Amino acid sequence: MPKRENISMSVIRRLPRYYRFLFHLKEDGVTRISSTELSEKLGLTASQIRQDLNCFGGFGQQGYGYMVGQLCEEIGKILGLSNSYKSILLGAGNLGRAIALHMSFRAEGFQLIGAFDNSPEKIGEKLGRLTVQNVATLEDFCRQNIPVMAVLCVPRGAVESLADRLYSIGIRNFWNFSHYDITLKYPDTLVENVHLNDSLMTLCYRITNSVPKRQFSPHSAVSAKSPR
Repeated sequence: MPKRENISMSVIRRLPRYYRFLFHLKEDGVTRISSTELSEKLGLTASQIRQDLNCFGGFGQQGYGYMVGQLCEEIGKILGLSNSYKSILLGAGNLGRAIALHMSFRAEGFQLIGAFDNSPEKIGEKLGRLTVQNVATLEDFCRQNIPVMAVLCVPRGAVESLADRLYSIGIRNFWNFSHYDITLKYPDTLVENVHLNDSLMTLCYRITNSVPKRQFSPHSAVSAKSPR
């Protein structure tokens, strides 16, 4: 089996998709599936799926396929979903609130233990079972509770100084929704950058380059009259 550090990020980034799909299959009562059936559902080749899974050991049987529940559980272990890494949220605005209230942190391997903001209007608000705390208390909270990951939902201009503070108290892992590259200053950190604007622009490109012009033009939505 290849060493985990030698497995490409492209393979690792496909694992959550496999896990999510298998989880839903298990919920639907499906017990067994072949790599060919998986490939048809996921839009990947059967060879690619087998190669990806073989990076972590053999989970299927030739001519029999994969046991859905077992494979789902094994991928969950590979991803580390049972670790419940302690995490904190910085920024309790609209995005931060949505993430705190609607993300299933425990199901994804994390435990959200604190939320912080510098706005007097936000401090003291409830975010589910959490109360938004003053970011001035960040260091004391982290020393007492020792989180290992921070979710950054703050404006780009605020990230550098905040990252400095978090790094100084030992946090090296970030789920970063700002547009600031933490790794440039701290190359030993692990950062997952989430650029929602990039995703939306990518969709815009795909629509622009895939839809026949006769079906859609940039001005049609504005100029077309509603049917009576």
